[in-house]
Amino acid sequence: MTDTGIPHTPPRLLPDEIHRAVGPGTALLRLETTGSRQSLLDGAWWPRSRDVERELPPLITALTEHLGPITRVGLDASAWNAIPTRLVVDDQVVHLDSFPVGDDTVLITRGDNDHFSLMVVPPATTPEAARTAMARAVHADNVTRAAEILLTELPHAAAPSGGTSPDDDEAPGL
Repeated sequence: MTDTGIPHTPPRLLPDEIHRAVGPGTALLRLETTGSRQSLLDGAWWPRSRDVERELPPLITALTEHLGPITRVGLDASAWNAIPTRLVVDDQVVHLDSFPVGDDTVLITRGDNDHFSLMVVPPATTPEAARTAMARAVHADNVTRAAEILLTELPHAAAPSGGTSPDDDEAPGL
């Protein structure tokens, strides 16, 4: 029996219920257990605002549950409000570095040399565009850079904002 006439939908890595529930403040992760990570991105994050001290602690807590202690986070200073040199999260010191990684990526370091790259969805992005971009970023065979995913999936480039998203009080957290 053939399935001609039935459109093939590529599988999503997470159940549809998860994708529908994704809101600002959410991280989607694809963590490979192999020594060689093939994809450019290890996950995606949709912060609620550009306030580092508000947004990073819940992300670091969630990542620590899956990866173990996070030692460093690399951010683009032009995309975030005042980046401190360190944060204490769950009684652990996490060093923050300013790199020219671009508004669309945050670099996470576990231990001394194990790096993870997360695409950052701009806070003001519409839910549907954010969900689509995040699903694409965490696809296991993704070889597209974060900037290209965001340009393709978002209706228009969202400028960095110093404030919070209008949905801040209504959106689910990590």
